[in-house]
Amino acid sequence: QVQLVESGGDLVHSGGSLKLSCAASENIFNFNTMKWYRQAPGKEREFVASINVGGKIQYADSVKGRFTMSRDGSKKTIYLEMNSLKPEDTAVYYCYANILSRQYWGQGTQVTVSS
Repeated sequence: QVQLVESGGDLVHSGGSLKLSCAASENIFNFNTMKWYRQAPGKEREFVASINVGGKIQYADSVKGRFTMSRDGSKKTIYLEMNSLKPEDTAVYYCYANILSRQYWGQGTQVTVSS
């Protein structure tokens, strides 16, 4: 069973930075795509960033220029470096991966940005 474990969430002030990690239980190059999503209180889960097996990275417009997604195959881990954080970035951040139609989610990590 594939497991994804997020870490790195914290409480930070507006303008601050955080780096989230998502450690997978298997080789991350087995996955077609790995993504970050987030869900704020009372809102639907939304896409943040993705990386495909070939290394192409995409971002939601709301985080472009502030967030950077990366991966380290040797550590079976993907990252989300978040800079210039805003209160509206407050959410639970989830790691997602898929192998064709099989989808996997992590348990989430809380990011809170105070104004």
